[in-house]
Amino acid sequence: MENNSYFDGGLLQLIGWRILGFVVTFCTLGICYPWAVCMIYGWETRHTVVNGRRLAFDGTALQLFGNWIIWLLLCIITLGIYSFWVGIALRKWKASHTHFAY
Repeated sequence: MENNSYFDGGLLQLIGWRILGFVVTFCTLGICYPWAVCMIYGWETRHTVVNGRRLAFDGTALQLFGNWIIWLLLCIITLGIYSFWVGIALRKWKASHTHFAY
């Protein structure tokens, strides 16, 4: 069985997207971090093919921003304990908005 899964993004593109994400996040004091996450993850999924089918990401920064506020409040309420789960919650959110493009 032939493996039709691959990633066709380039290193310079990734570096550029990450620098842009960092600059935007830094200049907005973290407010636009959800936009940077969506931008970078969207690029990654557009360049990923699994079993011959290209992936797509339909999440938006506004959707993630709403979750981000909830997660921040939970971290404050639990004195930071919820921060251990934020990474998992973010991965679950990304997975729920990732699908095959065709």
